Amino acid sequence: MATGRGNQLTKQIGEYLVACELARRGFIVATFSGNVPDFDIIATDKRGSSCPIQVKTTNTGTWQFSIDRFAEVNLDGNRQIIGKPKPLTVPGLICVFVIAGESYGQDKFYILEWSKVRDIIIRHHAHWLSSHGGVRPKKPDSLHCAIKVDAIEEFQDQWSIIAEKLG
Repeated sequence: MATGRGNQLTKQIGEYLVACELARRGFIVATFSGNVPDFDIIATDKRGSSCPIQVKTTNTGTWQFSIDRFAEVNLDGNRQIIGKPKPLTVPGLICVFVIAGESYGQDKFYILEWSKVRDIIIRHHAHWLSSHGGVRPKKPDSLHCAIKVDAIEEFQDQWSIIAEKLG
C-alpha cells in the first residue's frame, strides 16, 4: 500500500527525471516541488521561450485523477452525466507521464499536450461509464477516473512536442 512518504518520493523522482531529460536536450529547467498548482516544471530554450510542464508519476502504469478536473459532471440519481470539457487553466500546458522504473534506465516517458490528456480521460471515462449503464458499480457518486499506459502509448518519448511548443 502506498504511503504519503512513498507517494511524495515517487512524485519527486518523476519531476527530477523529467528535469534531467530536458536538461540533456538543451533546456534550462526550473522545478517548483509542488508549490505551483497547475504545473511542476518550466522549461526554457536558449532564446528565452518557456513552457510549463505538469509531471505525473507512477510505478504501475496507471495514473489517478478526478473526472471533474476535466469535464462538467452531473448526477441524475446514480447516473453520472459527463458534460462539456472544462477550459484549460494553463494554455499550452504539456504533461509528461512517467513510469518510474525500479532501477536506472528503466523509466518511461509519455509526452502530450494537456488538452489531449483531458480529451483522452473524458473519452475513456465516458466509455467506461456507458459500459456500466452510466452508474459506477460500487460508489455511484465517486468521481475517480484513471488513465492507463495503453491509452497514451503513442506518445512515448515524444520530447519533440516540448521543443515544438518552444520553437
